[in-house]
Amino acid sequence: MPTAMPTTQPPPSYAIPPSRRRIVAMIVASTLFMEQMDGTVLTTALPTMARTFGVDVAQTAVALTSYMLSLAIFIPASGPVADRFGGRRVLQSAIVVFMAGSLLCSMAPGLWSLAAARMLQGMGGAMMVPVGRLVILQNVPKSALIGAMFWMMLPATLGPMIGPVVGGVLTTYLSWRWIFYINIPVGLAAIVLTHIFIPQIRAPEIIPFDMRGIMLSGVGLAALMLGVELSSHGQVSLPGMAGLCVVGIAGLVAYARHARHVAHPVLDLSLWRVTTFRVSICAGMFTRLATGAIGFLLPSFLQLEFGLSAARSGMLTFVAPVGALLVRVLAVRVYRRWGFRNILAFNAWVLPATCCFLAMVGAQWPLWILVVTMLLLGMSQALQFTGYNTIAYADMPTERMSAATSFYSTAQQMSLSLGICVSAGVLSLSRMAFSPAGAADATAATFSAAFMTMGVLAAPASLLLARLSPRAGAEISGHTHEMGQPAPKV
Repeated sequence: MPTAMPTTQPPPSYAIPPSRRRIVAMIVASTLFMEQMDGTVLTTALPTMARTFGVDVAQTAVALTSYMLSLAIFIPASGPVADRFGGRRVLQSAIVVFMAGSLLCSMAPGLWSLAAARMLQGMGGAMMVPVGRLVILQNVPKSALIGAMFWMMLPATLGPMIGPVVGGVLTTYLSWRWIFYINIPVGLAAIVLTHIFIPQIRAPEIIPFDMRGIMLSGVGLAALMLGVELSSHGQVSLPGMAGLCVVGIAGLVAYARHARHVAHPVLDLSLWRVTTFRVSICAGMFTRLATGAIGFLLPSFLQLEFGLSAARSGMLTFVAPVGALLVRVLAVRVYRRWGFRNILAFNAWVLPATCCFLAMVGAQWPLWILVVTMLLLGMSQALQFTGYNTIAYADMPTERMSAATSFYSTAQQMSLSLGICVSAGVLSLSRMAFSPAGAADATAATFSAAFMTMGVLAAPASLLLARLSPRAGAEISGHTHEMGQPAPKV
C-alpha cells in the first residue's frame, strides 16, 4: 500500500508522478462531485421536506439559498487558508466539515436547523473545490494539465445532472434524509486517499489574512446573490430585492476600493490583466448562464410538453453526462491538434444553437431526437469546460496560482448561481407574456421564448474567445503549428 507523501515544500520542478496524476485528479473530482451534486440534489425533495417540517414549499428554498450564501462568503478565503495551513490539511479538514454538515442536515428537526446545517456544509464545500483545484495546478506540469483537468472537471457535468435524479429516487423509495447520508462514504474515502496521494505543501511566504477584504467581499457577494436568488422565486418584494442588490453592489464597490490599497487582497483584482484568465471567466460566464438554464428548463419542459414522468425526464437529461464521458479520450488530442482558441471559439456556438433548436421542439417530435441532441451537447460541454478551466491558468505565474483559484472559483460559483436565477426569471416573464391569463403552468411558447433568450445570452462567448491569440495555452496543449501550416502528428 502506498505511503503518505511527505510534508515538504518542493522545488519548483516538483510534479506528481505520472502514475498518480489521474488518481489525484479523481480524488479532487470526488469532492467536486459532492459539492456540485448537493447544490441540486434537494430540488426534487423540497415538497416532501415541506410536509416533514409542516411549512410551505416556497419556504424550503432557504435550504438552497443558505448553502449558496455560505459558498459565496467562504470561497474567497480558500486560497489564503491553503497557503497558510497546506493544501492536504485544508482539503481533509474541509471534507470533514462538509460531512459534519451533511450529518446535521440528515438529523435536522426543523427547517431553520436544516438551513444552519446547510451553511456548515457550504463552508466545507467552499474550501474543498478551490483547494482541490489548487492541488492540481501546483503539482501537475502544464504539459499534462488538460488530461488532469478533464478528470477533475467531469463531476461538474455529472453532479448537476445526477442530483435531481438521485434526490427523486432516494426521496421516493427511502427518505429525503438519505440525500445527505450518501456524502459520508464518499467523504471518508476522499480523506484516506488524500492522506496517501496528495502532498502537504505550504506557501514559502505566509501572507497575512485580509480580514477586512473577506468581510467586504462576503457581504457584497452574499447580499447580491441572495437578492437575485429570492427575486427569481418571487419571495421578496421589489423594494426588498432592490435593497439586497444595493447592499451587495455597495459591498463589492467598497471591496474594490479596499483591494487597491492592500498588498495581498483576498480577491486579487490585478489578475484581471492576464488575458487568458480574463477571457476564460467572461466567456465562461455566458456559457454557464445557458448551461444552467438548460438544466433548469428541460426537465419541466419534458414533463409539461411531452407528458413524461419526473423519473423519465431526469433520465433523458442524464444522457448529457454520457456524452461527456465519451469525449474524454479525445480532449487532449483535439486541443493539441487545433489549439485552445480555435476549438473553444468554434465549440462555443454549439450551446446557443442547441438552445435555439430546443425552442423549436414540439410534443409531436420523436424523443430520440432529444436524446441525440443531449448526447452531442454533453460531448461539447465537456470539451468546452475542460478548455475553460485549463486556459484560465495558462499564463498565470506559479506564485499567483493560489489567488487565481480563489478568484476563479468565486466567479464560477457566481455564474452558476446567476444562470439558474436568470433562467427562472426569464421563464416567469415568458409565462406572463405567452401563457393564458390565470394559467398555472408554462406553455410551449413560454419555454420556446426562454430557450431562445438563453441561446442569445450564450452567443457572446464565441466572440470573446475569438480574441485569444492563436498561440494561447500552447505550453499546455502542445499546439505548435502556425495558422495555415500543418500540425505535427499526435
